[in-house]
Amino acid sequence: MLSISKIFKPKKLDRQLAVYNNILISKSAILNNFDLLSNMSPSEGYVIPVLKSNAYGHGIKQVARILQARRFPYIAVDGYFERLEIAKVSKQPVLIMGAIRPENYSKVSTSRSAFVISDTPSLMAVGRTKKRFKVHIEIETGMGRHGLRLDELSKFINELKKYPKIYVEGIMTHLSDADNPKTDEYVIQQVNKFDQAVELFLESGIKPKYYHIAQSAGSTKAISRYANTIRPGIALYGISPLDNDDVYYKKLANLKPALTLTSTIAKTMNIDKGGSVSYNRTFRAKKNSRIGILPLGYYEGVPREFSNTAYVTAKDKKIKIVGRVCMNHTMIDITDTNLGIGDKIEIISNEKTSPISLDNICKRHGLFNYLVLVKLNENIRRTIID
Repeated sequence: MLSISKIFKPKKLDRQLAVYNNILISKSAILNNFDLLSNMSPSEGYVIPVLKSNAYGHGIKQVARILQARRFPYIAVDGYFERLEIAKVSKQPVLIMGAIRPENYSKVSTSRSAFVISDTPSLMAVGRTKKRFKVHIEIETGMGRHGLRLDELSKFINELKKYPKIYVEGIMTHLSDADNPKTDEYVIQQVNKFDQAVELFLESGIKPKYYHIAQSAGSTKAISRYANTIRPGIALYGISPLDNDDVYYKKLANLKPALTLTSTIAKTMNIDKGGSVSYNRTFRAKKNSRIGILPLGYYEGVPREFSNTAYVTAKDKKIKIVGRVCMNHTMIDITDTNLGIGDKIEIISNEKTSPISLDNICKRHGLFNYLVLVKLNENIRRTIID
C-alpha cells in the first residue's frame, strides 16, 4: 500500500506550487562579491565563504549551488546540521565553526569536513574517538567568546601531541571590532596576538596550511604576518559592514546586494473614511481607501517596526504600509493606484540606490541589517536568478 507522502511527493510538489512570497538571489551578485573579496585576500588568495545561519538568510543550499562556480578550500558554517544541508547539493568541504557536543565527535562524519577546536576539553573529546580529524585551532585574541588564550597554548600543544590522528590544518581567530573606524588599534592588538600564537605552533613543529583572522570588515584592514585566508560573511551577500565614513569603505564599494524580497497582493479591502486597519486601530483612513493585503508578516521576517512607517514599491511607485504588521499579513494603501490582486510588490530591493534597499531600510528604521536578513523565514521560497 502506497503512503500518502509517496503519492503526493511533497518535495517535488513544493517547487511546482505557485507562491505569493519569494526571495530572489542574484547569482551574478554573489559571484561578483566573491571575486572582489578573493582579490583582497592575502598572498595565496584563499577564501572561506561563510554560509552559517541559512547563508545570512539567503538560503544555504542556494548559495552553495551558486558557489560551485568558484574554487576555495572550505565553506564555513556554524553547526553540523548545516554541513548536512550543504552535502545535499554540493561536495565542497565544510568547516564547522560552532560547538559540537563532546559525545557527538564519535558520530559525525569526517569526510570533507574540518572542525574548529577552541578549548582543551574539545581536543580531548576528538582525540578519544581515535578517528582522523582535520581541525582549525581558534585563538582568543580579544573577542571574549571562544578560543585559547596565549597563556594556555603551551599546555594545549603538549596535549595535542598525544593525538597523532588529529591534523591541525588551520589556525584562526575572530576580530571583535573591525567594523568600528575608531578602534583600528584594537584590531592591530588582536593581529599581534594571533601572530604570537602562530609562532608558538610553528616553534613546536606544527605547520598548518590555513591562517585566517579576517571576516568581512577585517578583510579591509587586518594585516598579519601569517594570514593567508579570509573568511567573509555579510560582504559575500553584498552588504558592507563598514560605514561610509570609514577610510576603508571604498574597498567594499563595489559589492552588489544579492537579495530581493517580493510578495503579491492576495486580497483587497475597501475601508470607509474613519475606518481602521489591523490591530489596535493604529491606522485610521482619512478618506475612503483601498487596502492591499500581503500574505507575509513578522513571522516571515517583515519587521514590526514597519507598521505605519515603511514603504514598499510596485510599478516604480512607493506604497505605504498601513496599520500594524501582523504575524502573517502586511497591509498597504493602494487607494491612488491601479494595483490589485496578483500584482507583485517589492519589500526589499537589491538595488543600492532604491529607497527600499536593505541599507536604506535599516538606516531609516534603526534596524540591524544582519538581523533583518537572518529573520527571513526559511519557509519563503528562495529562487536563484541571473
